[in-house]
Amino acid sequence: MQNNLGLFGLAVISGVMLLWTTFGGRLSGVKEVDSVGAVQLMNHRDALVLDVREDKEVAAGRIPNSKHIPLGQLASRLQELTKYKEKPVVISCRSGARSASACRTLAKSGFTEVYNLKGGILAWEQANMPVERK
Repeated sequence: MQNNLGLFGLAVISGVMLLWTTFGGRLSGVKEVDSVGAVQLMNHRDALVLDVREDKEVAAGRIPNSKHIPLGQLASRLQELTKYKEKPVVISCRSGARSASACRTLAKSGFTEVYNLKGGILAWEQANMPVERK
């Protein structure tokens, strides 16, 4: 009986996590864009791509022409981004979790068009999009 309760609890937790992954960004007010949508914003609307991963992660590869500011430094370096307050900003990280946090930080700071790259650099690479390597 106790084993069944444990398995049931695990199934419920897994389901909640799956639902949060799928709908959590929408519920938190963070707009998401996939790799193709990000490219369209970059090409047609001159969007900034902001990479909020750590230095060693970025060294392994990043979206071409992206600006790198680690998430932990973002609040203190917002002045570097002020010219993008009224322009699209696509934020990326490894999988989309840290970038969602960065999206909320920028939105609270008055940035009007902020997008989370859905799935992060992992999804970008999986879509065979170009990556710069140092």
